[in-house]
Amino acid sequence: MATLAFKLNEHLYLRDPQHTQLGQNIIQKSVEMIDRLGFEQFTFKKLAEEINSTEASIYRYFENKHKLLVYLISWYWHWIEYRIDIASGSLQNPSEKLRACLRVLADEKKFDAGFEFVNEEALHRIVVAELDKTYQTKGVDDYNKEGLFGGFKSVCRKITTVILEVNPSYPYAASLVSTILVSSNQQLFFSEHLPSLTTIGTGQERYTQLYKFMENIVFKSIQS
Repeated sequence: MATLAFKLNEHLYLRDPQHTQLGQNIIQKSVEMIDRLGFEQFTFKKLAEEINSTEASIYRYFENKHKLLVYLISWYWHWIEYRIDIASGSLQNPSEKLRACLRVLADEKKFDAGFEFVNEEALHRIVVAELDKTYQTKGVDDYNKEGLFGGFKSVCRKITTVILEVNPSYPYAASLVSTILVSSNQQLFFSEHLPSLTTIGTGQERYTQLYKFMENIVFKSIQS
């Protein structure tokens, strides 16, 4: 089966890892290791040992581990947009399109066979745990000028457009969408680690609860 690839911002990498076997190994193993170790404990030295290569070979793809993290999370947002397009592309009713978008955000993330070198379930856990680290940094303005948050922004624009189809006069669509995108991951983090901060549970039902929470906020906001 052919592996699909996204066109990501060229400033995210030195060499696109999607198009070589070593690059795909770097992505696959870095997702596994960051998920297991956490970003702070993850290093290129450990990654090189895991893929039976050298640190120098990894630096030919990424300037540093933070750029790699930004790449991985950008890849995740491109995948989310891809899933939204599949889920909502055939729908005509704007409210149903919006609900389809929210379901993609809230649903449990599972392995997508179209991208054999990425474990989307593990990658989503990284997004939940490490998303803030991609933009809460001194270099955020430079990253933004280079377009490194384009994947996140593209998802925001897509859902914002749908909200304005539902209610063209709603004045805070972009603010609502960015809040929901961040909150959907924060609520899962809270349910796992700080449960007193959320009513979202810890079992499989948490994804249903998360969807209902998001649907409630979004539709009550835009219909008020």
